[in-house]
Amino acid sequence: MNDLTWILIVAGLLLLVVIVAGAVALTSGRRRRGPSAPLPPVDVSPYEPDQAEPAGATAVETLPRPEPEPEAPAEPVSTPTLERPAPVAGRMQRLRARLARSGTLGQSLLSILSRGELSETDWEEIEETLLLADVGIGPTTELMDTLRTRTKVLGTTDAETVRGVLREELLQLVDPTMDRALRLGPVLGDDGEPHPATVLVVGVNGTGKTTTVGKLARVLVAEDHDVVLGAADTFRAAAADQLSTWGQRVGVPVVRSDREGADPASVAFDAVRHGRESGADVVLVDTAGRLQNKADLMDELGKIKRVMSRQAPVTEVLLVLDATTGQNGLRQAQVFADVVDITGIVLTKLDGTAKGGIVVAVQRELGVPVKFVGLGEGPDDLAPFEPAEFVDALLS
Repeated sequence: MNDLTWILIVAGLLLLVVIVAGAVALTSGRRRRGPSAPLPPVDVSPYEPDQAEPAGATAVETLPRPEPEPEAPAEPVSTPTLERPAPVAGRMQRLRARLARSGTLGQSLLSILSRGELSETDWEEIEETLLLADVGIGPTTELMDTLRTRTKVLGTTDAETVRGVLREELLQLVDPTMDRALRLGPVLGDDGEPHPATVLVVGVNGTGKTTTVGKLARVLVAEDHDVVLGAADTFRAAAADQLSTWGQRVGVPVVRSDREGADPASVAFDAVRHGRESGADVVLVDTAGRLQNKADLMDELGKIKRVMSRQAPVTEVLLVLDATTGQNGLRQAQVFADVVDITGIVLTKLDGTAKGGIVVAVQRELGVPVKFVGLGEGPDDLAPFEPAEFVDALLS
């Protein structure tokens, strides 16, 4: 071993000796001092000294029970306030003034008739006004021939007389004899069981179809019908949300799919089934807007109707038309009628337009009646179509 190793060994032995000596001294010092005195007790009683129990009694400490904290008041459960739709009777009269103010057709005709005795130029201007109002070439020609013949028979071209004749002939063109009531009576299926009346609503994009379904639900609720809505427009999540909002406002259930792009025929089927099981009177089914020149989408519409029929007969197929589209709307209507057998027309956006003559044209083209008209943006601005009120509004 080298010198460094010897030095470390010696240092370690010296350190050990010092530690042993200190331990012996500490032990002997404790033995000389004796036992340590106990610490005085600490009073931990929660009571004051004058509340102590008497001597010899068994003390049972009962800590004072804390006062319970007042419970927070429960949050009131908000229940949506259901709206009561406006009565259906008289809606057309209520909206007549609005149509009269905005109907350019009536204003133009009155402007011509107010000139007094009618010249040939005036007659031509009347004819042009009717054509621009989308009455259609055939009905306009018939109307002008009748007006000229009757004024000759009467021997006058007095403006008021012509106006009266014009009203009568327009009313005949609108055809007050058409049955415009929705077929909502009890329906018996092949199994002999009663089924709800089912209404399929169709149309192209942008005609206000979903809004029309919501407004039509309000019309039916106002007449005390139990209604179920079917959101078969599965291509737009916003359409189902919009329909749900309409339903919530009047307490009407909505059958919809949680998956965007789901099979619309399946949703329509479920809506009719729910209507049967819940004992509803009417099931209204909204569909996605589609262009009339898209064959695959039109075929899908036929499929929706066939699938619905497995649960209950489809009693109404309503075509929603935008009154401002004019003659283009007629071409749309014809294609839809070929696919799903249209039973009635709903004309929207009739306010603020000179196209009121579309009522005459579409009925003449399809042979089906206009059953409802939309005359504003309010929730109750959908009215059953009344021919006399409509003609009077145009000419008032």
